[in-house]
Amino acid sequence: MNWDDLQYFLAVCRQGSVSGAASLLHVNHSTVLRRLASLESSLGVTLFDRLPGGYALTSAGNQLTEGLAGVAEQIESAQRRLMGADLSIQGTVRLTTTDTLAQGVLMPTLAAFQREHPQVQLQLVVHNSFSSLTQREADVAVRGTNRPPDNLVGRRVGTIRTGLYASRAYLKTLGRRFGPDDYRWVAPDESLSHLEQAKWLRANVPAERIAFRADTLVGMVEAVAQGFGVGLLLCPLADARPELTALAPPSPSLDTQLWVLTHPDLRQVARVRAFAQFLFDALSSDPRLQH
Repeated sequence: MNWDDLQYFLAVCRQGSVSGAASLLHVNHSTVLRRLASLESSLGVTLFDRLPGGYALTSAGNQLTEGLAGVAEQIESAQRRLMGADLSIQGTVRLTTTDTLAQGVLMPTLAAFQREHPQVQLQLVVHNSFSSLTQREADVAVRGTNRPPDNLVGRRVGTIRTGLYASRAYLKTLGRRFGPDDYRWVAPDESLSHLEQAKWLRANVPAERIAFRADTLVGMVEAVAQGFGVGLLLCPLADARPELTALAPPSPSLDTQLWVLTHPDLRQVARVRAFAQFLFDALSSDPRLQH
């Protein structure tokens, strides 16, 4: 017995006619007839007598009606409870982002969201490559990229700027008469070779001038702060370090767009939708980003 057919049977019982059932279920007349025929075939009985004034239950139909008493109401009640649970902001939300954004930008926003929605448990997945939102490794991604994946949906919240920085202590070691040719450099390693600052360094800085390489932008900030040399650093991270000073204005060619992304199938999950909107609102007004 196909359970989908039962709603058509119950609708005819309730309305007393095929046309009434079709109107109730927002389907055409032939669909109701086909479903009734399917149910009667699967059960091997006739459920209705087709009379000029409408449909009347047979003895078998009456038995089936008695057996289904309250089932429709229970199903509708269960649906309402499940929908109500989903519409409430509770449960787990998994966020994937980079160590740079987690440490330098996102933590205050995550704390503010959790204070507003204490029934949501946040799980942070820190990774410098995209976790698969399709396979539910994460629900929401916050990523710096100028080419977001085509299979995700989301909104751009701003731009992360990159500038040239050095520690004040390092600059003192160079003396008064120094120029860019005297700099030692902190650079990304090969795992970050796709970044615009890595491309700029390959084109403009001889390899022998590289004093330190790191596979994380957070590590680069720390290395510059410790005096290894100058570096192209993300402004939100570098500006928060009082021992660092900017040597040049941020270059637009090194700008990176910041996106809040999710999978299309998750957009209507209440906690995911609320979390993504909260991130968008907070980051869209974050003074550390360019808007």
